[in-house]
Amino acid sequence: MLRSLLFFRRLKAMVSKLTQEQLAEVKRQMNIYTQGAADIIPTEELEMKVAKSILENQPLKIKLGLDPSAPDVHLGHTVVLNKLKQFQDNGHIIQLLIGDFTGKIGDPTGKSAARKQLTDEEVKHNAKTYFEQFGKIMDMEKVELHFNSKWLSKLNFEDVINLAGKITVARLMERDDFEERIALGKPISLHEFFYPLMQGYDSVELQCDIELGGTDQHFNILMGRHFQEKFGLEKQVAMLMPLLEGLDGAEKMSKSKKNYIGIDEMPQEMYGKAMSIPDELMIKYFELITDFSPEEIASIKTDITSGSLHPRDAKMLLSKTIVRMYHGEEEAEKAENHFVSVFQKGILPDEIPEKEWSGDRKLSIVDLLLELQFFPSKSEARRMIGNRGVKVNGETVEDSGMQLEIIEGLIVQVGKRKMVKVKLKK
Repeated sequence: MLRSLLFFRRLKAMVSKLTQEQLAEVKRQMNIYTQGAADIIPTEELEMKVAKSILENQPLKIKLGLDPSAPDVHLGHTVVLNKLKQFQDNGHIIQLLIGDFTGKIGDPTGKSAARKQLTDEEVKHNAKTYFEQFGKIMDMEKVELHFNSKWLSKLNFEDVINLAGKITVARLMERDDFEERIALGKPISLHEFFYPLMQGYDSVELQCDIELGGTDQHFNILMGRHFQEKFGLEKQVAMLMPLLEGLDGAEKMSKSKKNYIGIDEMPQEMYGKAMSIPDELMIKYFELITDFSPEEIASIKTDITSGSLHPRDAKMLLSKTIVRMYHGEEEAEKAENHFVSVFQKGILPDEIPEKEWSGDRKLSIVDLLLELQFFPSKSEARRMIGNRGVKVNGETVEDSGMQLEIIEGLIVQVGKRKMVKVKLKK
């Protein structure tokens, strides 16, 4: 504790030496880093570290730990990645840590049971996928890539015992997921207690200044501060980013909940999905997953509140920005034009997916929807028809008992984005 206090006093003494121009730069960077952050522990230390970096002309080291068990990146993941890019844009060093050692154990955070352990081959495959996708957001040539097996695999049993001696069982039991599992009588394997210890030790090895993560990583990231102090190092700042709600506006964005926008999705699909984001979440999306500056976002918020910017137009700007960030300006322009022509003007697109048809030439609309695999059940098909969500050749279907004659080029549309053109098999 005394050593940590001395570090902090030394940092404060450094800040007093900053010029007005340097102080202005500290303020500028802090405005960027604090935007959208759920918690910074502690904010004053972050400001001191930024000031020290500017005074000594030395970049900060920013860590993001990745347990490579789900490599398909969606916009929810980019909340942290965009924050990393902000640090990178200001000349700081990004340390991407792939948990190839810890990944085989599995982070128990938020889990009601122990995770399935990953094989070496699975970890390597997932890590490679991460690298490829992260390149859409950051300059990967300027990123330090680390694998924690480099140091964790070298620890002998005595080292592990010494590491475990630097943390109490009571502290580990503060984790909500462990408490819940004990209360429910569910087992906790001993190896799961070692996950936060290893993540904390990663910060010792990397000697990072700041560690980023979602709010669900609060406990694990604080372990980095704890172990750095135990090893006599300057403690890292914990920067926790909020979890992004998905398109349903309620649950965390997740592929399993099908409320996500993937960064590899096609431009038109990405744009269309973004237009379904609830109005009340627009500003949060602007803050967390776009490259707009704090000043630009504040202006958008003011314009929406004053009525000078219609929420629909703000959402179109958001949708176009998302596509532009992952597919470029030209594709973003095309996606917006497509959306306007199809969904605002009612003009059918030039290219519609075709489905070859070899079945009966006469059948009900409900049976047709099932054959075209729009719905898994007749009840769901009828429900959509009742909600006026089905069109045939541009005409809304009013009757779920409607009988159709299948002809070449018949266009069936469900909702705003799903369309199929029937092609008769010769």
